[in-house]
Amino acid sequence: MAGRPRAHRNLVRGYEQDLRLFGSPLSRVGLAAMLVTLLVLPTVVQDDFWLSVLIYSGITAIGAIGLNLLTGYCGQISLGHAFFIGAGAYCAALVGGEAGLPLPVWLLASAVVGALLGGLIGPFALRLRGHYLAIVTLGLIFVGEHLWRNLRDVTGGNNGTSVLAQPEIGPVDLGALEVAGENYSRNQGWFWLVWVLVAVVALLAKNLVRTRPGRALRAVRDHDQAAEVIGVRAGRYKIGAFMVSSAVAAVAGALFGAYQQHVTPDEWTLLLSIQYIAIIIVGGLGTIFGSILGAVFVGALPALIDEYSDAIPGVSSSAGGDGVISVFALNQAIFGLLIVLFLVFEPRGLAGIWFRVKAYFKAWPFSY
Repeated sequence: MAGRPRAHRNLVRGYEQDLRLFGSPLSRVGLAAMLVTLLVLPTVVQDDFWLSVLIYSGITAIGAIGLNLLTGYCGQISLGHAFFIGAGAYCAALVGGEAGLPLPVWLLASAVVGALLGGLIGPFALRLRGHYLAIVTLGLIFVGEHLWRNLRDVTGGNNGTSVLAQPEIGPVDLGALEVAGENYSRNQGWFWLVWVLVAVVALLAKNLVRTRPGRALRAVRDHDQAAEVIGVRAGRYKIGAFMVSSAVAAVAGALFGAYQQHVTPDEWTLLLSIQYIAIIIVGGLGTIFGSILGAVFVGALPALIDEYSDAIPGVSSSAGGDGVISVFALNQAIFGLLIVLFLVFEPRGLAGIWFRVKAYFKAWPFSY
């Protein structure tokens, strides 16, 4: 009997340890290393091309976290992610550009617009699932293309529109950052902004999936009818997942538009949605850090292929070039190939590889 309280305390202590984000010393060391890398990397890598690749990868990671919350955790397949990203970009153009409001306002406004649009689409998830839901969300791409090309006062039509939203927080302009008399380039300031936001979004998403709503989302994903039986209101969580996912996607779109400073309807195509599907599959469905891994691994590919297309045999920079395949077609082929290969040979993605490596070293020297 005397041993029972101690066993109970050990059980509670172990449960609390599992609930901590950075419960082990190794995790805290890894967090410190990531923070140091975040601070130092832009001062070491000062080449604008590589900084821009990292910035685009960070923006993509934010959007991928949003899609993974919907697809990886709630099991709702969406091919309309590009629609919400585009909506966020145009919202930033209006609120941050034309209205001239600061960074926190136009980011929050984009998130609200994305959440409202997701709330309109969410009810379809109550009656549809699987391929049927994917077809409905696919329709968003075509509806969005019609809207982006015809709402000329907002989007600029086929020619696109400038996104003059500035990365300003009070007196601090991250586009022309000056600290202790040291001037930093626009790309350096944007790197810090984007990757700090990646850390914030990842932290919020990780806390979400570790709480009761996160457990409810996984229950709905595994079997929505069984979830209803045990008291989970599946409809509410499906709509909520769409709203949160769309809000995060709109934030990514706002950052994309503000960094690029000009967007056109050709940005928000089915290829962009497929790219995000490839990212969460390659990174790992149902993992937050897998979304970031997938964004860095897959999201950087288009920029790298475009930059070094002249060095790749048979690849032309345009559809009418002398090469066997264009850069655009090569990107499509790579995304499709990555999806097939990871689904067949590594369904858990890069996150699954990391889990196996971690388990191997934790069990060493008894691992085999």
